[in-house]
Amino acid sequence: MDRLSIPHDALVMVGDGQKALFLRNVGDEKNPDLRTERAFGESNPPTREQGTDRPGRSFKSAGTTRRSSVDTADWHELEKQHFADHVASVLEQRVRTANIKAIVIVAPPRTLAELRHVMHADVRHRVIAEINKDLTKQPVWEIEKHLAG
Repeated sequence: MDRLSIPHDALVMVGDGQKALFLRNVGDEKNPDLRTERAFGESNPPTREQGTDRPGRSFKSAGTTRRSSVDTADWHELEKQHFADHVASVLEQRVRTANIKAIVIVAPPRTLAELRHVMHADVRHRVIAEINKDLTKQPVWEIEKHLAG
């Protein structure tokens, strides 16, 4: 990866569909100094632990007695989508209240796609880089090191 230039006061969001870490660059472009601004996580156990009901059945009311099963909900994926909605709303709120000019998003590909889908246009216009990596388990100094190249 080439060296990423993170402007002073830029917001860096590191997330994975369950955890999000919002960092602010208090340094400059050459020497980033990321400071934790906000962190949150949600418990999202696998679907097998969340949904225990069997799939339902639908019946055609007129004519034949055809039966059709209804797919089970993938609760784990639904929670990831809700999480993306939550992160997108926090990003929008930060853009509006803290006058954020630049945003770097670091997340796995699926999370990046979900965020792109739900991000407000004002947020999208401020995204200067998207990094396809899961760094949520790394300490802030490792994240800095990775982003600095």
